[in-house]
Amino acid sequence: MSETANSVNDTERSELEPSQKRQTYFEENPDSAAKRPKTEEGEKAVEEDNKSSMKEKAFEIEADVAEDKGSRHTMEDAWVVMPDACLDSPGKLRCAHFAIYDGHGGRLAAEYAQKHLHANVLSAGLPRELLDVKAAKKAILDGFQKTDEALLQESASAGWQDGATAVCVWVIAQTVFIANIGDAKAVLARSSPPDGSDGPSPLKAIVLTREHKAIYPQERARIQKAGGTVSSNGRLQGRLEVSRAFGDRQFKKVGVVATPDIHSFDLTDREHFIILGCDGLWGVFGSSDAVEFVQKLLKEGLTVATVSRRLVREAVRERRCKDNCTAVVIVFRRK
Repeated sequence: MSETANSVNDTERSELEPSQKRQTYFEENPDSAAKRPKTEEGEKAVEEDNKSSMKEKAFEIEADVAEDKGSRHTMEDAWVVMPDACLDSPGKLRCAHFAIYDGHGGRLAAEYAQKHLHANVLSAGLPRELLDVKAAKKAILDGFQKTDEALLQESASAGWQDGATAVCVWVIAQTVFIANIGDAKAVLARSSPPDGSDGPSPLKAIVLTREHKAIYPQERARIQKAGGTVSSNGRLQGRLEVSRAFGDRQFKKVGVVATPDIHSFDLTDREHFIILGCDGLWGVFGSSDAVEFVQKLLKEGLTVATVSRRLVREAVRERRCKDNCTAVVIVFRRK
């Protein structure tokens, strides 16, 4: 099993198999300030670098994934779990990447994005030496566009037309970037600011993504401007529910785009974990419900592998999710 590709087994399984992806991340960094000039400005920069380095060493990331095809005959989801996502891109900033691609009409588009998006984001200039939030967001945007353009060329030459939604996370140094297209979703578990009491703060579920469906007014207006229609069942041209996706070659001229919403935030002691899920998971789990479910299992001392597996099993077996179901649980652990 490669680090960026999921292994799909369409036979019935008596137990969801744990993935091979449980890894900790955030190894110590080289000293990025070693060659700064010994001016007052340089000394301040060294001090800031040292503070940043100490901050980064204060916690680690543990992540894992689970999947089940539900009642579907085939699995069309693909996922990425890369605690060390530098690839061949040199740099001192630490980088991790996690993603779920939810295919529709097949899994070719999902597999293509799985294999190429992160490399395209890196080549588009994802910061690796000095964090620049604006530059990082531009690299992610450019990476999405490049991936979709190449995917469309390949699908045209090969004669396939399926598409894929996406929810992606990059952790660069201490900053988390979230990008999504379609209806896959990311939810953050964040505690409230300290109120002076001794007890732990309850975790709030923060939805980090915005769904892109043809029925929503902003998306409907863009589709209609492109010459497309949204039928009474809320679907583009009466067929496609989502309005943003990789691929979907036959719908690109009528408003389907692969332009992601991109957001970022800095990690503090208040951020505990992120749940990435395809629409199958969120069809049977509310955001707060999922956070409470995961928090309870983590408090019991279960591994992230077990937690992700239990989350998907609950969705499919107990809550009767009929769709493909994939979940990535990303836990921020304080040292």
